[in-house]
Amino acid sequence: MELCTNQATALMSQHCYSGSVSLAGFSSLPCLKSQNFPKITRKRSFWVTKASVAVEAKVAIIRIGTRGSPLALAQAHETRDKLMSLHPELSEEGAVKIVIIKTTGDKILTQPLADIGGKGLFTKEIDEALINGEIDIAVHSMKDVPTYLPDMTILPCNLPREDVRDAFISLSAASLAELPAGSVVGTASLRRKSQILHRYPSLKVVENFRGNVQTRLRKLNEGVVQATLLALAGLKRLNMTENVTNILSIDDMLPAVAQGAIGIACRSNDGKMEDYLASLNHDETRLAVTCERAFLETLDGSCRTPIAGYASKDENGDCVFKGLVASPDGTRVLETSRKGPYALQDMILMGKDAGQELLSLAGPDFFDRYLCLLLEVSPELKGMMIPEQIGSINAHYLREMDEGMLGIK
Repeated sequence: MELCTNQATALMSQHCYSGSVSLAGFSSLPCLKSQNFPKITRKRSFWVTKASVAVEAKVAIIRIGTRGSPLALAQAHETRDKLMSLHPELSEEGAVKIVIIKTTGDKILTQPLADIGGKGLFTKEIDEALINGEIDIAVHSMKDVPTYLPDMTILPCNLPREDVRDAFISLSAASLAELPAGSVVGTASLRRKSQILHRYPSLKVVENFRGNVQTRLRKLNEGVVQATLLALAGLKRLNMTENVTNILSIDDMLPAVAQGAIGIACRSNDGKMEDYLASLNHDETRLAVTCERAFLETLDGSCRTPIAGYASKDENGDCVFKGLVASPDGTRVLETSRKGPYALQDMILMGKDAGQELLSLAGPDFFDRYLCLLLEVSPELKGMMIPEQIGSINAHYLREMDEGMLGIK
């Protein structure tokens, strides 16, 4: 089986080999190193101030903040291109500048996300740059954005959503069902891990399978794992769908809240940027994401809790919402669904009501119980909690161990 990206150069194509996945899906992205324009132009076209004797380059109208991964840059370029196509003043050279910001999640790659703080790992530094005026707008993968936004910021824009499904990639099997017992599946997502183990308990899932898309495919090539799951949206944005072995249905793998959606934030007092972003907003996506995030917020979810949720519009124009919460080991999965008008307030209520139902079904100890298990294997997480939190959790933990409910051996 040969899996080579259709964006690779001719030289890379000559070196693709059987039984491999391509890592060159971002070869078409241009270099994005920030540059300081010279004050005096020299045979190069910049905006000029006609009334001035010295010809000076005009500063960028919009500075876009983003992470530096190939996928994040693809999303920033999509945002830039849409802005330039809609607003002539932004099509001039230097009018839109992309600023790469390294986040905590980019710096710490050796630990599972749950061990180093969960949500906000890929947004915090970008939000700080936005608040401090170092950038004008911030482009995020919406599933990385916490349910709360920092003070002085708003997120008024979602671009049209990509395919929300997960992709199965393997060099040895056509699907999860065909993987032999004991096969290792790599993922950085507790959501994927819990749903895989729920359906295929004979598989082994390693959850510290982190890195960008290219890094994960390289690890697959090297035999670190026998299979992995990646968001199809990211593979499409990187033009790497030829690497996909199989696409999982929504019923087989419910996606993460806001998966496939791009969100763009600006400062709450910046009306100019808010107007620019209003021109890009895709309302159907925004409503679906709002519904899903209302569900997540009700559950108070984080990267330590496997939660999935998806809102879509059916053939009659109604909203159909599906939600799920699970134990990390997949032994317990709780699901619910809702249907109602595709309208903002109705969809917020649907998300909240679905969350409340699962909280009730799970019981008061459900989230604490599985957090206890994480504390046992994660001293880093335990160190970030205050003693009262740990004491409360340990009380549940010890009681349930006595009652044999956790089945720990």
